[in-house]
This record gives sequence, structure tokens and C-alpha cells, in this order.
Amino acid sequence: MSDQPITFYRLQACPFCERVTRALQELGLEYRSRFVEPLHSERDVVKRLSGKRTVPAIVDENTGVTMSESANIVDYLQRTYGSGGDA
Repeated sequence: MSDQPITFYRLQACPFCERVTRALQELGLEYRSRFVEPLHSERDVVKRLSGKRTVPAIVDENTGVTMSESANIVDYLQRTYGSGGDA
């Protein structure tokens, strides 16, 4: 299904990031965590990728999708990699 692991930009102890982590694990997806700067103003890597400095953010090389916002990411992962309605 997926050739490249999803790159997951996150913070330690971030509840929104944990929500995405759970979705990735439940779907059995390979991913690489990239922990970002705690200071919002220093998250230039995330800003270059998604246009925002917010985390979580993912880059899915398999589909060319880059996105942020945990609810959107979880929805995307389930639609793209889930088996329909049993996630």
C-alpha cells in the first residue's frame, strides 16, 4: 500500500499529535517522527512544508499530500489507508 513512510511533524506531549499517532498505529502505517521546536516562532521547517507553524503536520510522499490540523490528518489517513468504516 505505502512505499514511503509518512513524515510526521510533532511535539512531545501534544494531545493533538497523540491523536495522529494513534491513527497511524491503528492503521499499521509506517511513519517517521520529526520533533519540532517547542517555540511556535521557530518552526520554520513546518512553515516551509505546510504554510503554517502548527503541529501536527504530515507529509505523505505516496500521495503528494502535505497537511496540518489533527482532525484533517486523521480523516485523511482513514479515507486513504483505512478499510472503509471499521477504523
